[in-house]
Amino acid sequence: MTRELIERSRQRHAFAGLPVIVATLSLVVSLVVAATAVSIGIARADALVPMTGGSGGKLALAVFVGLVIACMGALTAGMAGDEVSPRQGE
Repeated sequence: MTRELIERSRQRHAFAGLPVIVATLSLVVSLVVAATAVSIGIARADALVPMTGGSGGKLALAVFVGLVIACMGALTAGMAGDEVSPRQGE
């Protein structure tokens, strides 16, 4: 009976990665939608024209925002880690 329970537990854990993949894909889609909405809003408002002055400033601002988002993702991935907690009874 114990072996049956262990085998069922292993089968359940085999699909444990699926929710993580779905959550990651959802986050990527959400970021793309948010970036598109912000880009459209900036283009319609022309809010960055006085701040940047030329096209080089817009590129620098876009690179800066991209780096901030990438660093936030790297920090989140680093903090999450793959620590395996010890199981009870082993």
